[in-house]
Amino acid sequence: MLLGFKTELKLNNHQRTLLAKHCGVARHAWNWGLALTKNLLLHNSANPDDKIKFPTAVDLHKLLVAMVKPEYPWYYEVSKCAPQYALRQLSEAWKQAFKKIKKPPRFKKKGPVDSFTVDGALKVDHYQVKVPVIGWLKTYERLPVDQKPKSFTISRTADRWFVSWKIEVAPTNEPKSVSVVGVDLGIKTLATLSTGEVFKGAKSYRKYEKKLSRLQWLNRHKVKGSNNWKKAQIQIARLHRKIANIRKDTLHKLTSYLAKNHSKIGIEDLNVSGMMANHKLAKAIADMGFYEFRRQLEYKCKLYGCELVVVDRWFASSKTCSNCGAKKETLSLAQRVFHCDHCGLEIDRDLNASINLEQAVS
Repeated sequence: MLLGFKTELKLNNHQRTLLAKHCGVARHAWNWGLALTKNLLLHNSANPDDKIKFPTAVDLHKLLVAMVKPEYPWYYEVSKCAPQYALRQLSEAWKQAFKKIKKPPRFKKKGPVDSFTVDGALKVDHYQVKVPVIGWLKTYERLPVDQKPKSFTISRTADRWFVSWKIEVAPTNEPKSVSVVGVDLGIKTLATLSTGEVFKGAKSYRKYEKKLSRLQWLNRHKVKGSNNWKKAQIQIARLHRKIANIRKDTLHKLTSYLAKNHSKIGIEDLNVSGMMANHKLAKAIADMGFYEFRRQLEYKCKLYGCELVVVDRWFASSKTCSNCGAKKETLSLAQRVFHCDHCGLEIDRDLNASINLEQAVS
């Protein structure tokens, strides 16, 4: 199976400038293509009898070469792949929007999501990669050299640059210590297993929320575009990166432990977007990373030979007694201990839910 490999680049100032130029061209091509396609959709909606065919990525690139490149000569300073892949990604984003899978694409601005993709004459050495036009770029860690990548995606987070590509990994099927386990996710503790194990969430945003607010407060009166404003933006972006990295590290450790040591895992099909609509709990839910937990667990179960079973979201795992099966009518979030009126069982509500999930998948 294919997995993404991502590592940090070790760059000099000249290389950073070249990478920033590639990101700028890719962003410009995306925004130009998005403006063109939006105008086309408005024209088609206003003139139903005079509909124009929606352009593909190839059509957009032909128009870009004819209309945009002669006007902006700095397009020729970077690899031709950067605008090509930007228009491909735009075309794919529109397809997903038309199928109601995702929201329509939006315009990109400099800073938050700076990235570009290239292909062609790519090479991977032990501690460096070769990119068209830019040349060799050093890395901090040793790289897998047994496979030739088809494309590189180079991205920036705060002031650090990363390169990523797909590598082929053979799935393993080692014996597991536990046959079946139920996993209940929560905002007080990240995960409670039916075996009794409890994993606390990192709560990285809550931990650094005051520091982040302080940095943003200090930045409120700085002149936009000044050197002090740019320095403050990098400080804020670094802290955001640190918060995200702590959350990802916690989730990776938990999902790897589950996939490596359990033959069958039962989780609940949580409506995360619906839960985020509750503004009292949205920040705590986002800080735990429920969607990222499921995404990581899905591919790691395939990688380590484990079966993942997703229980229906309407299954009342918290309200049902794990001992006798009696169901409560109501159970508030403040009630942390489940008390069964039928058999008298008293148990932690998260542990009770995880046991019910285990019973549902076994």
